[in-house]
Amino acid sequence: MAVNGSNQNACIEVTGLTMAYGDFVVQRDLNFTINRGDIFIIMGGSGCGKSTLMRHMIGLKPPATGTVSYGGVSFWDAAPEERERMMRQFGILYQSGALFSSMTLAENIALPLQQYTDLGAHQIARLVSLKLALVGLAGFDDYYPSEISGGMQKRAGLARAMALDPDVLFFDEPSAGLDPISARLLDDLILELRESLGSTVVVVTHELASIFAIGTNSVFLDPEKKTMIAHGDPNKLLAECKDPTVHRFLTRGDN
Repeated sequence: MAVNGSNQNACIEVTGLTMAYGDFVVQRDLNFTINRGDIFIIMGGSGCGKSTLMRHMIGLKPPATGTVSYGGVSFWDAAPEERERMMRQFGILYQSGALFSSMTLAENIALPLQQYTDLGAHQIARLVSLKLALVGLAGFDDYYPSEISGGMQKRAGLARAMALDPDVLFFDEPSAGLDPISARLLDDLILELRESLGSTVVVVTHELASIFAIGTNSVFLDPEKKTMIAHGDPNKLLAECKDPTVHRFLTRGDN
């Protein structure tokens, strides 16, 4: 179902979204647009529904009310086959990396290519090596997740998320569990990939360093008011937003 009056530069439009578990409302009346090429930050205090919002956006949970649209097409109103096609344009890096421990890095990255393309084994092997090289893991094809560091596991998870050349990359707390240096390297990698691949990036995070280093747009979810109370470039919000909750979060990192 097409959405009338859509912003032509919009990659994702969230309109009138209410998220709930039964009668318990997590967030209501969310309205924001993610433009193509944005690095969009979903931020807010603990329990505000950041990861829940991402689950609604990637097709894991339907909204209580409202729409999530991609390129003017309402995801949850689309036919099942259309939703599946849209989901193949998503690459997702979960907080844990979510690599299969019994498979090598190459086997992990090859899996979506084997499932969703008709490429032969040699073509897949070349693509796997390319994706690993893009995230700085050239030559680690035959390593198992347990044989590499946490930061390297996150990068391998990112390589798998990019396997099908998605239009949109989603990250759920990508810096969780990483030391500051590894977290900064991952931020730098996200910036490089956005520039080189032209992807739109959506990041759930509470890490201030990452928010200010990579964010070009954002939404702030308030767990008390159960709705969004700010949106826009995080650096501009820091300088201009007068809401005390947002200011406290962005200056002290309390969450």
